[in-house]
Amino acid sequence: MKRVSVEYFAVFREQAGLSGEQLETRAASVGELFGECALRHGFADPRERCKVAVNDELAPWETLLADGDQVLFFPPVAGG
Repeated sequence: MKRVSVEYFAVFREQAGLSGEQLETRAASVGELFGECALRHGFADPRERCKVAVNDELAPWETLLADGDQVLFFPPVAGG
């Protein structure tokens, strides 16, 4: 198990009802962690349209999680 800090932005924050949380997870990657959070909070956007940052750096969904990581989830940006 890993303990990670997760922060949600924009619509994810609204859907989760909170800006962030500490989680214990068995997820190996940030993509797996997003899946867990999406199920827990009802996120409708597919991860392929979203962005993730790990420890303040944009990262691919395959990035492996480490104990103590800070993960930030960003929904798709609307606009033209």
